[in-house]
Amino acid sequence: MSTSALQVARTGLDAQAERMRIIANNLANVNTTAFQRDRAEFATLAYQMVTAAGARSAGDNQYATGLNLGTGVRLTGTGRITSQGSINTTGNNLDLAIEGEGYFQIQRPDGSTGYSRAGNFHLSSEGKVVTSDGMPVMPEITIPDGAQSITIGQDGTVSVTVSGQTEPQEVGKLELARFVNPAGLQALGNNLYAETGASGTAQTGPANAEGRGAIRQGALEASNVNVVQELVDMIETQRAYEVNSKMIQATDEMLRNANQQL
Repeated sequence: MSTSALQVARTGLDAQAERMRIIANNLANVNTTAFQRDRAEFATLAYQMVTAAGARSAGDNQYATGLNLGTGVRLTGTGRITSQGSINTTGNNLDLAIEGEGYFQIQRPDGSTGYSRAGNFHLSSEGKVVTSDGMPVMPEITIPDGAQSITIGQDGTVSVTVSGQTEPQEVGKLELARFVNPAGLQALGNNLYAETGASGTAQTGPANAEGRGAIRQGALEASNVNVVQELVDMIETQRAYEVNSKMIQATDEMLRNANQQL
């Protein structure tokens, strides 16, 4: 008996183990601000053609179906689900949520631009609006010392009220980036994504315009992970792993019996 069945089952074990890792990462980030869940995507490996469909069998007769033997499965990618997470009100002036499409622009330490939907921002010692890791939001926004209130409009306009003044003054404007294929962004960790050839070039501009979402102050976008769905997927993956494991055991027993009989 050929050992190809062992190889096919092994690819199934590897694929299901990788899927379980993706599910585990989704569940681990269920409370991560604006996290977007991943989905495992599979494809069959190359087929071994034994008999071609349509080939002559005898005389004028032809094989109707042919004989093709599969060689297993592989993980082709992780499709990111970019659906909107629920918006939770926090009351913090520097907590921002995006309602609709778009990403905040973050300046990374190497000078490149990262993109994020996590809007839990803070003020640095210099008054700059930064992430929890201290990376500044782009375009750079600086809140003057002594500002009593911060107001951020749906279009990203940042206004502050300074002690001694009755009228608020505008100190900057946040811009959002939009992508043709946001699922093609590369995940970098720390709630950041990087532009890739698959995502397309960032289309930046004011919020609440040209397809970009509106900014909601005093709120944060929650993770779009559905715990119930992930648990169902986990059970399904576990069962598929067990079936492939049993396939290896069954094939091993059949080979052992064949060796004992010969």
